[in-house]
Amino acid sequence: MPELPEVEVTRLGVAPHLEGRLVDSVLLRRDGLRWPFPPALPALLAGKRIVSVGRRGKYLLIHFAHGTLIIHLGMSGHLRVLPPGTELKKHDHFDLVVGSGAAMQVLRLHDPRRFGAVLWHPTDDGELDSHLLLRGLGVEPLEDGFSGELLFRASRKRSAPVKQFLLAGDVVVGVGNIYACESLFRAGINPKTAAGRIARGRYDRLAVAIREILAEAIVQGGSTLRDFIAVNGRSGYFQQTYFVYDREGVPCRNCGVPVRRIVQGQRSTFYCVNCQK
Repeated sequence: MPELPEVEVTRLGVAPHLEGRLVDSVLLRRDGLRWPFPPALPALLAGKRIVSVGRRGKYLLIHFAHGTLIIHLGMSGHLRVLPPGTELKKHDHFDLVVGSGAAMQVLRLHDPRRFGAVLWHPTDDGELDSHLLLRGLGVEPLEDGFSGELLFRASRKRSAPVKQFLLAGDVVVGVGNIYACESLFRAGINPKTAAGRIARGRYDRLAVAIREILAEAIVQGGSTLRDFIAVNGRSGYFQQTYFVYDREGVPCRNCGVPVRRIVQGQRSTFYCVNCQK
């Protein structure tokens, strides 16, 4: 599943092609994905100007004066910016056509497993943060407000393993499975440790590690494991620098002890028993 770095890479890629431009048309090639497409979306957006492109956690936000288009890439989705008339592929489900004449471009959503989403939040419905999918999200890890102190205070009396605490999304948003594994390794914290048993100083190190790992992944175009590609069609290459994720049985890059894999919350967790206490 595309995680925060992959969605941020997508945002950085599409924003220059969308911001300030008028929507020519919207093409819906099925009734919906994880949830139905808003049937009135073509009429709502045609002729309207895109104000800005943002992100909240793993949700891409295309802002208009009268509302926000919310896009989620699901398990296997990606967005491409293409010339009009580009041949359709199977699983090309949604087009946002912007500009006119020689400047016309198409933002196309490709989603083989159909777990993605394209939704509409009108301004008349209130603040965007009140949307059902956004209102329970925690602090953005790359913005002000995220710190070891935040993690420490929110984790008191929590018995869940620290990795599950990070993935829950109600305290910090967007630290998905890959980057939680890598951040816990860099901070030297065993992913099985109860969140409430970790001291303030260790959470300070973890917060720094999360920021560093996510920033490094964005610079490297995110991770391409199965389906994710960037807007320009290129793959990310952060996976080439993993220390533990998807390296079961391979010697730890720090100490040489084989990396272990366990299952937590139906997700694979990779860690080094020697480096992570």
